[in-house]
Amino acid sequence: MVTLNLAYTAPVNPSGATPVLTPSQVWVGLQRKVRKAHEFVPVIESCTVLAEETSSSDNLSVLREVRFVAGARSGTANGGGGGGDNSTNGNLVRETCVHYPPCRVDFEQNADGSTISNIVSKGPDGELLMTYAFEWRHPDVREGSEEAKVLEEKSWKIAKLAVESSIDTIRRLVSNGEIQ
Repeated sequence: MVTLNLAYTAPVNPSGATPVLTPSQVWVGLQRKVRKAHEFVPVIESCTVLAEETSSSDNLSVLREVRFVAGARSGTANGGGGGGDNSTNGNLVRETCVHYPPCRVDFEQNADGSTISNIVSKGPDGELLMTYAFEWRHPDVREGSEEAKVLEEKSWKIAKLAVESSIDTIRRLVSNGEIQ
């Protein structure tokens, strides 16, 4: 089994980016991403919220099902691990998404335990940053194999794309007035 642990960070407001996003706008965007993943991740075609509850510590937990476009579930193209749910459709993934306002959402894929954390933070000069930290589990891939090396290389590219496309989507939603 191979477990890939990696993280990618990007500035939310690089030089010249408009509009300049605030921490609260980014948080609203991450909350929306839980319910409308298809707006943020190009390989997701639908997202259905199945249940939600608030824990004793007041953290919202959302159980959702996301459907990936055909062929997107090979390797880590799905943004998660190698396993789907227990259904015969490998394009359907069930995730539990836990909110930690105002800076983090954790996504756990129920079938294989792969996790992704979406984190909003500030850098040493006060710049707003977005980091996605991944623990992608691939139970059918042998450690040290060529397949594992290819998966790791692909995972870094996907991590970068995931962060940058999320920032771009939030910026577009703010520009369109869908996020205030």
